[in-house]
Amino acid sequence: MTRRDVFEYALLRVVPRVERGECFNAGVLVYCRAHSFVAARTHLDEAKLRALDPHADVVGVRAALRAVEGVCGGGEGAGQAAGDDAGRRFRWLIAPRSTVVQPGAVHTGLTTDPAGEVERLLDLLVR
Repeated sequence: MTRRDVFEYALLRVVPRVERGECFNAGVLVYCRAHSFVAARTHLDEAKLRALDPHADVVGVRAALRAVEGVCGGGEGAGQAAGDDAGRRFRWLIAPRSTVVQPGAVHTGLTTDPAGEVERLLDLLVR
């Protein structure tokens, strides 16, 4: 039997106008402690963004989503979190924020392939 490890994930939501509370999924964060793995994949549906806010800052939203991917990747792209382990970077990214790009609730699952989960969840919950 193949060993399955616990993983955690959270959706990244875009909330173009925080005061209205309308949102849509634009990415997924996945963390697996057993593999010291953290990753994010994003997909911005510009038509949804414009439907909720015709004046939305598309460039700014894309930059915020790329920044999340950068923090997950570690190294220079992680900024102040560069020296943090995967778990600390994940916890920092899932902290509640009142910004246009917000993390959702954390969910758990079992996996044999954390990197595969990132793609599977992106296809299932975002695209």
